[in-house]
Amino acid sequence: MAPVLPDDIFMHDVAPVTNRGSDEVDMERARVPYRARVRQEELMCMRWAKLWRAIVLSSLGKTLFPYSHHIRALNLEDLEELFQDPQFKDNISNTFFGDELAEYRIETKPFEKKDKTRLDAAETLGRLGEEITKQTPMLEELSGKIVNDALLRWASRLPRLRHLNLWYGGALVGAGAKLYEYCHEFRSLKIWGWVHDDADQKFADFLNEIRPQTLESLELFSLSNIGAESFLALSCHRESLTELKLNSVSADAMGSLNMLQGCTNLTTLLLTDGSNRTVDLKTSHNDVFLEIIAWLRSCKKLRSVTLRSIRGGPDLVTPMLLENDIHLLNLELEGYSMVDSRDFHQALANQATLQELLLAGESEEFQDGIAILVESLSQLTNLKDLRLRDISDCFNDDLIVRLAQSLPKLEVWWTSGWGITDAIWDDVAKMKYLRRLEFTALTRFTASGILEFILKLGPENKNFVLAVMMSDVDSDLTEIEQAMLREAIAERLGGRFEFQLLRGEA
Repeated sequence: MAPVLPDDIFMHDVAPVTNRGSDEVDMERARVPYRARVRQEELMCMRWAKLWRAIVLSSLGKTLFPYSHHIRALNLEDLEELFQDPQFKDNISNTFFGDELAEYRIETKPFEKKDKTRLDAAETLGRLGEEITKQTPMLEELSGKIVNDALLRWASRLPRLRHLNLWYGGALVGAGAKLYEYCHEFRSLKIWGWVHDDADQKFADFLNEIRPQTLESLELFSLSNIGAESFLALSCHRESLTELKLNSVSADAMGSLNMLQGCTNLTTLLLTDGSNRTVDLKTSHNDVFLEIIAWLRSCKKLRSVTLRSIRGGPDLVTPMLLENDIHLLNLELEGYSMVDSRDFHQALANQATLQELLLAGESEEFQDGIAILVESLSQLTNLKDLRLRDISDCFNDDLIVRLAQSLPKLEVWWTSGWGITDAIWDDVAKMKYLRRLEFTALTRFTASGILEFILKLGPENKNFVLAVMMSDVDSDLTEIEQAMLREAIAERLGGRFEFQLLRGEA
């Protein structure tokens, strides 16, 4: 009998494989000498392999207690990443597949006799997933690269399943009826991709097969062939569906977005054009364009709206913004031009409830257009997070000061601009809730000006981050000045100072 499950089981969210690639982890590892870093990574991989081995053994009844019975979230992609980790070899790999797990090790056949066999991660993962899911009756969330027919077998074992996060949408084919029969709690679905020619029809079948009015959240992460039939089938969940996120919508699917007009209980909507902005609905499908506008206006419960790279995006959302019984908390619009969006910018002021706003697009040099945007932003006094990318390229000191004086609740502020100087610091220093200030603007700050600003910040600005990412080369800071500012912000606020010249030299 294997020993009790290691304490690492409680460390899943901070495990090395799970967090691999994050900025914080990468920066920390970069400070460690090479040999020590390799050893550290080997120990972390060993620890992570020990955890997964214990989970599998528990599913096989080889541990003192049936720990797998208490698993609520199972991410098989984590296990696949472990198999693909450079450190998962030799002793670590052999230990993992030792004794009771030896039969689950599946290797690929070498192309030539001189080649070594390699672990077939996908096949091995499938076999282990089969065993684990036999002993996880409490499982609520399942994630990973599930093989096409696995859900047909697994559904009866997972009566509490609520969330499915799938790499391949094909795993849903034929599974809808099984979920209807066994998984009465099923509520949310995430799919990374589904590009088969019959994906739209098969997904529509799935949506029609599961229990009606039960799906609450749907998210598609990348380009797929899901479109009109699936959009129409979502009407079977029009009362329950509150979150809809469609990334990389194909050109054909863009022309079918009006099929979603039955889904009016949405609180969160995200749409991203995957056609490289080749679809102009307003010009080529004006009837569809107008129906989408009507649909958005009818979604009275909307709280978060994100449109990325959609031509005519401002015109789509402007009527919605003017609805007095729609109260947004979050709005993101990317890939538009200020020149054609004055009505949109004026309408922003009608959404006084906004707490988070991201605008990214082409700026204009005409002061009238800039003034309209700044006037509307200044009225959004509940904003906590304001991120302006490119759209604010022509902002100057006076406009930055105007926003600083008007938006006292800001905690995060990103902005571009031109010729920003120390003249802004007095007003920005009065923003007592500010936690991060980032300038992707041509700035002309001095070390003394920045230092004076840091010293004026109070305890409410704890962990403050100041990022000056496009300093004028004539306003370069010496290494000594940068070190002095980093030390000052770290000691006073526990914060961080980042600096880079416009030409890319730090």
